[in-house]
Amino acid sequence: MAMITVRNLPDETHRALRVMAARNGRSTEAEVRSLLEEAARPEGRLRIGSALAAAGRELRLTDAEFAVLEQIRDRTPARSASLG
Repeated sequence: MAMITVRNLPDETHRALRVMAARNGRSTEAEVRSLLEEAARPEGRLRIGSALAAAGRELRLTDAEFAVLEQIRDRTPARSASLG
């Protein structure tokens, strides 16, 4: 598993995290993991692969129709988005 270090965390923020952790019966580290997980991967997020699979099931594509789509699919590697 990956590890991160957070530098220069204000004392007030650290205290608030400790209080939240205590309220939830967790260690501060476990509380931070939970908060990061929820922020980075919210429960209601769109999962594109699942959405596409559901669309295919709803459309009731045949194997032949799927094969045609597979043949014309754009195979260009994705580029990362520019944050500049």
